[in-house]
Amino acid sequence: MIPVSVIIPVLHEPNIRHFLTQLYARFPQDIFEVIVVDGEPEGRSIAPIDRTDVITLLANPGRGPQMNAGAHASQGEILLFLHADTHLPGNAFQKIRETMESGHYAAGAFSLRFAGNRKILSLIARAASLRCRLTRTPYGDQAIFMERRDFFRFGGYRDIAVMEDIDLMRRIRKRGERIRILEETVLTSPRRWEKEGVIFSLLRTWILSTLFVCGVSSKRLEPYYRPNKQ
Repeated sequence: MIPVSVIIPVLHEPNIRHFLTQLYARFPQDIFEVIVVDGEPEGRSIAPIDRTDVITLLANPGRGPQMNAGAHASQGEILLFLHADTHLPGNAFQKIRETMESGHYAAGAFSLRFAGNRKILSLIARAASLRCRLTRTPYGDQAIFMERRDFFRFGGYRDIAVMEDIDLMRRIRKRGERIRILEETVLTSPRRWEKEGVIFSLLRTWILSTLFVCGVSSKRLEPYYRPNKQ
């Protein structure tokens, strides 16, 4: 069985212990290692973690630097970048291994679904999944995965303020390599969307990602994209 390293970037994350408990309970035979990387110098998110089977690290804030640090510390052949508010489908590791073993794809991700029953969030998730199938450019909350050797061959995540996920996916596609968007969905918490306003969050995400794709620098977009938060 191909070993999979799960890399989880956190910042001001109060629920990480509960999240890890659920993760190990659901996938006891599939997880090779879990690496949690805290972007806060004091490491307050990783401080409560008392599991000896979890590697904890500190890194510069920003998902890019944090996920790069986790990748450098990893030993698995496949890297799965997972947000701490995103839950995997029951066959996630099977689908990840099938995708990578096929030899047809350089990377992959899941389709998106939000927790809860709000129709607006369901519509947003469907639109996001359609966008991903058309563009083959998934966001980070869709649990991006790839082989470890390819991650470093692509140069990893760039140390940019925001849009590090889109940046990496675009670089992979520019090489002419394929990215698979699985039909299976991850279940993501809508807590940020609901806290900031669903319509506002949607418009901001679409506008900023469009500007980034059109060439506006990540640094210029950072003040408009939840600065210093994850």
